[in-house]
Amino acid sequence: MGFARTRAVTLAGVEGHLVTVEVQGASGLPAFVMSGLADSACRQAPDRVRPALRNLGVTLPAQRWTVNLSPAGLPKVGSGLDLAIATALMASEDAVDPRLVDPVAHVGEVALDGAVRPVPGVLPMVVAAAAAGVREVLVAAANAAEASLVSGVEVHAVRTLSEVREFYRARAGGGCLRLVAPLVDDPEPERVPDLSEVVGQAHARAALEVAAAGGHHLLLVGPPGAGKTMLAERLPGVLPTLGEEDALAVTAIHSVLGTLPRGNSLVTRAPFVAPHHSASMAAVIGGGSGAVRPGAVSRAHRGVLFMDEAPEFRRDVLDGMRQPLESGEVVIARSDRHVRLPARFQLVLAANPCPCGSGGGLCTCPPRRRAGYFGRLSGPLLDRIDLKVGVSAVARADLALGPGECTAAVAERVARARERQRARWRETPWSLNAEVPGSVLRHDRFQLPRADRRPLDEALDRGTLTLRGLDRRLRVAWTLSDLADLQRPGRAQVRHALHLREPGGVKVA
Repeated sequence: MGFARTRAVTLAGVEGHLVTVEVQGASGLPAFVMSGLADSACRQAPDRVRPALRNLGVTLPAQRWTVNLSPAGLPKVGSGLDLAIATALMASEDAVDPRLVDPVAHVGEVALDGAVRPVPGVLPMVVAAAAAGVREVLVAAANAAEASLVSGVEVHAVRTLSEVREFYRARAGGGCLRLVAPLVDDPEPERVPDLSEVVGQAHARAALEVAAAGGHHLLLVGPPGAGKTMLAERLPGVLPTLGEEDALAVTAIHSVLGTLPRGNSLVTRAPFVAPHHSASMAAVIGGGSGAVRPGAVSRAHRGVLFMDEAPEFRRDVLDGMRQPLESGEVVIARSDRHVRLPARFQLVLAANPCPCGSGGGLCTCPPRRRAGYFGRLSGPLLDRIDLKVGVSAVARADLALGPGECTAAVAERVARARERQRARWRETPWSLNAEVPGSVLRHDRFQLPRADRRPLDEALDRGTLTLRGLDRRLRVAWTLSDLADLQRPGRAQVRHALHLREPGGVKVA
């Protein structure tokens, strides 16, 4: 009637939570009882672990076994607790020393033959274990490179339960069995699309640079084939590489989704996510009927979310983005829990000028149909878009101009502008102009002189600009001044910011 305890980790969204796995054998009718809000995959762990232990030569007595997952009120999801349960059962039968397994965390799925299989989300699991004071983790060999990205934790790679047993037996004898992860090929360098491939579109390219410099949201309106998608795809290449904290957060999201690039290295480039316009609310915002999974807005965290043919998306999906656009996170509510998912991204919307796509004098759409097309983009959503730019059809004269400026040159200016912003906001929680609350820009030392802000005040008095829209014009004006190496925006930057509110005469809000 042995008792043993060890550690495991479960996921809630993209956050890990340390779990204490307790195993107790007692006299009674043979049964396997699991407590602690385990989901269906977790409740099936005994069906996998018992045959695996039997194949290892460890036979559990026919008695009542209780597995308690603590804290009991925290929902446990997935098969990643298999390895901890199997290890605790081995310790309860003295196959390994119970004192040695207690402080160690175990993450992995157990196969019937005793193999230890990888599970998604190992990176945030190990981060949570390290934050809780765990200093050693055993993971599947295929997850070892990913787990090793976390500093301060010693990672041991295991392929089978037999290796787990030998590891603890060697440690009990005063030795140390070094478990080595398999070598993984380095990922091939990713090709980044270059801005020089975009023909013409000087106005749209300039707006793209402003969006990259200040972290602003962007709407591109133009006929098919004008280059809206090409411009959006080249925005990540203009953005700076991610810092260590952001890279870890982005990599954790990809880890949970099982989409880490080959090599399991940190994701250091801003991600680019482009969902299809038929995507559901759960696919874009996040959620799901079972375990809460990140949606496209979280996959685009610290990167770019591109929604091509934006008016074709479902209205509830578009309006569902209003919260993450303001707060930088998504809160998924369930009856038993609330899950927070990071979602601080740059939104790029692309739309045709009308349903037929022609626009101008060639449009054959009735006025009512044309108004209904853009009416799918609600006013509150469009009010959160900083830059609205018209993209004209490419003319023969544009082809004669040759290639435009390359991505590297634009990225250099963007980096300088962002450095100015970091210096300005270094004593605040923000680092980009797009993140600064409007109340900060309207008061105290960042308030513009009355003469410079007069165009914004007049638009506010006429009712053509909301207070949220005024705040966003101020943010864009500060970004324009950073690109121009000015100490603060002047009247010219304010007028330019106001001009960037309407996409070339196409009325959208």
